[in-house]
Amino acid sequence: MVLRALLLRAMVLLLALPTESRAFASSGGIGVASSSRSFEVRRADRDARSRPSLARLRAGAVGDGISSTAPAASSSMPPPEPPTNYRIAKFYLPCLALWISGPLLSLVDTSFVGLSARAGAVGVGVGSTMSSASQLAALGPATTFIDGSLYLFAFLNVATTNLYASALASASVPSGGGGEVVSMGGGRRKNDMGNDELPGEGVVRTAARTSLYSGIGLMIFLLAVARPLIALYIGPEAAASPGLLDAAHEYVKIRALSMPTSLLGGVLQAALLGAKDSVTPLVSILYSTIVNIIGDYLLVTRYRMGLKGAAIATLLAQLAGTVAMIPAARKKLLSRGSSLGLLPRWITRGKPDEIGSRTFLKFAAPVLTLILGKISAFGFMTNAAAGLPGQPITLAAHQIALSLFFFASPFMEVISQTAQTFLPAYGVLPVTTQSGRGGTMGAADPIEWRAASNRLVLRLEKIGLLAGIVIATVVGSIVAFLPGIVTKDPAVQAAARPLASILASAILMTAPVAVSEGTLIARKELSYLAGVYLLSTALLPPILRRIRAGGGAVSQVWICFALFQLFRSSCFAGRLLMARSD
Repeated sequence: MVLRALLLRAMVLLLALPTESRAFASSGGIGVASSSRSFEVRRADRDARSRPSLARLRAGAVGDGISSTAPAASSSMPPPEPPTNYRIAKFYLPCLALWISGPLLSLVDTSFVGLSARAGAVGVGVGSTMSSASQLAALGPATTFIDGSLYLFAFLNVATTNLYASALASASVPSGGGGEVVSMGGGRRKNDMGNDELPGEGVVRTAARTSLYSGIGLMIFLLAVARPLIALYIGPEAAASPGLLDAAHEYVKIRALSMPTSLLGGVLQAALLGAKDSVTPLVSILYSTIVNIIGDYLLVTRYRMGLKGAAIATLLAQLAGTVAMIPAARKKLLSRGSSLGLLPRWITRGKPDEIGSRTFLKFAAPVLTLILGKISAFGFMTNAAAGLPGQPITLAAHQIALSLFFFASPFMEVISQTAQTFLPAYGVLPVTTQSGRGGTMGAADPIEWRAASNRLVLRLEKIGLLAGIVIATVVGSIVAFLPGIVTKDPAVQAAARPLASILASAILMTAPVAVSEGTLIARKELSYLAGVYLLSTALLPPILRRIRAGGGAVSQVWICFALFQLFRSSCFAGRLLMARSD
């Protein structure tokens, strides 16, 4: 009878296990769990709820009247400890400095150019002889073109952060009866000096090499075809303004030289953020900010070089920042004696080890769709603003609003980065592991882990909403009451004031968009994100074309963008609410 009871209990346990666990048990449960053995929390969630007997057994109950004296598992593996508010703030504030650095360089250029050029509504000449409005009008599409080109490759940064954070999470999760550790990215490998490689080194090397070569290709592309693309971008009306196209093209050519080092510095920062380190990259931001301010003061204000001087100052700032970043990143991310793997693989004969490019691009490709959707929206807006009456003042007012929006966005986007950094730890569920002294700790409860993840997401949403309210109020007040901070031209100030409340609304809507987007990326729901961006991007251009054809106001362009943000916010928030109710 005792034997029969034990057999029945074993059958109940086996039937209660999810399919993945039964396969693991049938193989003896021996070996190191690979990345394919990690299953998504949602699927595990449904499996756990469809098997109530498993929940009763975890609680220590014996179902169906079967009794046994055999010891039960002590408990399920608890989810990771949630980050405290202090830890989130400690990550958020330095990370904010990193995110602000890019838009800050463009905003500094905008301020120096707008404040140093002479006032006047009619642009004449090229470079330093152009009016303030004309130089701002040329700087608008030029900085949007450069920032858009860099942002196009931001999918490399997103992929690096998520893959590196997942590598660290996998390396720290015990699995299997022997309590061994999953390793991804070379945690057990040796480098050429015989030192153990750190987890995630393969991710860093693949990202660094891909970013450097992508930057070289982007630089060549911009140098070759920037002028016709800018002319197409701003439209024939704005291109007909005296000197506007020439000045914008010269700015883009100079800034294009920094593309390789800018993309390389971006992925190194992204890997450090994946390691929950937002302090180390600050050294590069310090260097780039100092160089940019000094350069703009000397070249734009003192030597009156106009847009050309602003472009040179920003180029030197980006080069200085990346040069300062490389040694700090190598010390933090790589073991002693390891390299970034920047040389082609055929030269190094396949060494050092990397993750496969297919693995990297499999994650990066859907994210590229999101990036294209955002860039397209800003491009369509600038194109519509350039075709409205009242040039170049109309385009200059749009440039001020766009620069302020790019400056405000990082305050919310950093919360998205926080979600992408901390949430992957909840998506790698450990299998049975030893708890010491002969006892065992049960496998992770998917319901418990999902609930812990949702609680963290809710905290981030509250932080995002608070940040959105504060930043929207500040930026709206600047446009409405203090436009002299960014331009001395009275005509441009008057054209920008009506955008204050609309710009504030668009910034406020960015907060829930950023938090929800970061959560969905961390949970690898990339197909849904791509679908929302494809749909919203397809709806925006026809409306903007009608505004441009009808000769509407620039405020109508920004109303469309605010509605664009509202649509995305509703779609993303709805997806998260559905996930919580599953």
